[in-house]
Formats: sequence, C-alpha cells, structure tokens
Amino acid sequence: MKINDLILRTVVQAVVFIILTLAIYLFFAGHYSPGGGFVAGLVLATAVVLLYLTFDAERVKKGLPVDFKVVAAVGVFLAIMTAVVPVFFGQPFLNMSSVSVHFPLIGEKELATVLIFELGVALTVVGVVMTIILSVSEGGES
Repeated sequence: MKINDLILRTVVQAVVFIILTLAIYLFFAGHYSPGGGFVAGLVLATAVVLLYLTFDAERVKKGLPVDFKVVAAVGVFLAIMTAVVPVFFGQPFLNMSSVSVHFPLIGEKELATVLIFELGVALTVVGVVMTIILSVSEGGES
C-alpha cells in the first residue's frame, strides 16, 4: 500500500528552499558574525538529507547528479589553493587579498579571497557529510 505523501513532498520543497536561503545567508554572514563555510556546509547537507528522506534515492540522484566525493575533493582543492597561492606572490601563507567592486543594485562591496576559502570549506563539509550518510544508508543492503 502506497502512502499518499503529497503534502509532505510539497512542504519539504518549500522547506528546502528556506534551508538553502539560510545556508547562503550563513555563508556570507560568516565574516562579521557567526557562520561561514563550515556552518553553511552543514546546513546545505541537511537540505540534501531532507530531500533523500522525502523522495526516493533514485529521484534525488536524477535531479541532483553529483558525486559527493568529487564535491569534497574540489572543496579541499579550493581551500588549499587559497592558502598556497599567496606564497608564490611573496605573501605569507593564507594571506587574504580583497578588491572593492560596485554592484548595480546593492552598491559597493568588498570581495576577498576568504570567500573562496570558505566556499572550499563548505563544499568539503557537504561532500564529506553526504558521503558518510549515503555510505551508512547503503551499508545494510547486499
């Protein structure tokens, strides 16, 4: 007997959108207040886990065709590169550079290399958490 879970699926779609919005906010707020790449990565992973719990795994894999091991590897690569690249320009290890950019609707904002580092941390966290959760969930099946 199949359970009619139309309400659950509809609510989860709205909640996932809210969770993703919160993750983006936490990512960008992390420089001046609590948050950043680690917390944003955990929140992003919870959104993906919620999708896996609500919809069947095949449907989620079809809609989100991502190998989370590759996501983690790209994240580690970004974090390491932002740490090492300044050394090649005579700067200290993990030195931050920034540039001021004018955006049409929001005005003047400062973009820093720490954003790339935080993105690497977020991708690493999402990749590792999802790899662990999917490995554990598939472990019982033979």
